[in-house]
Amino acid sequence: MTQVLTISCKLKVSASQAVKLEATLSAFAQALNWVNQNTPEKVVNPVKLQSLCYRAIRTRFGLSSNLAQQVCRRLAAARKVAQQKNRPVKAFKSGFVTYDARIFSFRERDWTVSLTTVEGRERFELDIGNYQRGMLAGSHPKAATLVKRQDGFYYIQIGVEQDPPEPRDTTEAIGVDLGRRDIAHTKDSVPLTRTEGDHWNGQQLNQVRDHYSRLRAALQRKASMGTRSTRRRCRELLQRLSGRERRFQAWVNHRISKSIVSRAQATRSFIALEDLTGIRERVNQQPRSKRERRRANSWAFYQLRQFVHYKAARAGVKVVVVPPAYSSQTCHQCLWLGQREGKHFRCVNPVCGWEGDADLNGANVIALLGVAVNRPRGPWLACQLQGYGKPAPYRLAVGVG
Repeated sequence: MTQVLTISCKLKVSASQAVKLEATLSAFAQALNWVNQNTPEKVVNPVKLQSLCYRAIRTRFGLSSNLAQQVCRRLAAARKVAQQKNRPVKAFKSGFVTYDARIFSFRERDWTVSLTTVEGRERFELDIGNYQRGMLAGSHPKAATLVKRQDGFYYIQIGVEQDPPEPRDTTEAIGVDLGRRDIAHTKDSVPLTRTEGDHWNGQQLNQVRDHYSRLRAALQRKASMGTRSTRRRCRELLQRLSGRERRFQAWVNHRISKSIVSRAQATRSFIALEDLTGIRERVNQQPRSKRERRRANSWAFYQLRQFVHYKAARAGVKVVVVPPAYSSQTCHQCLWLGQREGKHFRCVNPVCGWEGDADLNGANVIALLGVAVNRPRGPWLACQLQGYGKPAPYRLAVGVG
């Protein structure tokens, strides 16, 4: 399985080149919006879109043949996503252009890229560090995206294809319990390695999210009641704040996922994650305050899961997804259903009676489920039945299916 990594590289752009890039970015966005407005919304095939408006794109916006094809492909992809989410395609803003191997090339000899603009081909020098050079060395990228960021600088996001190593075949697992109070809590499947596992508290993240929520509400309230100049200043401030919360969340998830994958690589274990698909819809059906709904809807558990997946693939670590049902209510020692109150878990089995951190217990259960799922027709899990001797290690009845 080939893995595509995106390497973001800053471009060194002269004044004359900046004018050409601006014209290309503007023409590409205008062409996307024009095609979206003047073609049937149900058409999601790029070849069909190209047959409907290829010549009009080239005549109206001055784009090259391949850039016109990129417009059709980009719009087709956006329409497919919009149909899946049952919403219309939003208007495209000027700020990006997609390229393929015919209109983009990378040259390692002098660390430059060649891009097609509305005024012909231009070559740009890359302003990059050792990390980007190491990732690009020896590669032959076939696709890239030109973007202009809010700081006014131009970047080329180069897609590099790599063949990740085959995941190691191992029976040891690291269970990852995801949550909002603790963003993630991990535990190895063998309790002799560590006792408490790793955990990342979500208090700081909640404080940052609450801060930006209050700030946005205050600015919007002030803008609705202030003068024209006040409204303008509030809009400018809101635009400057845009993306800070999202970038902070991504930074936190990157740190957590990197630590989890590094631990799995060091202990030669695979990673067991719980599948939380649809949890927002289920949780929001319960009566909750406005703040709790906002916190639940901004919980970026899926982003963390995606970060773990692609980092694990690069490291040769296998990732197993297990069902989350009753994982936080099951005792990892005897597999009885216990009582959870906040961060505390207590097993009601009179023979066991384990008490401790609920997230640690959940991570243990997820690790055990991962071991069972990773070995089809292998070990299975069951609680001890009354009248049947002492349970097996981990106080589980383990058999062969």
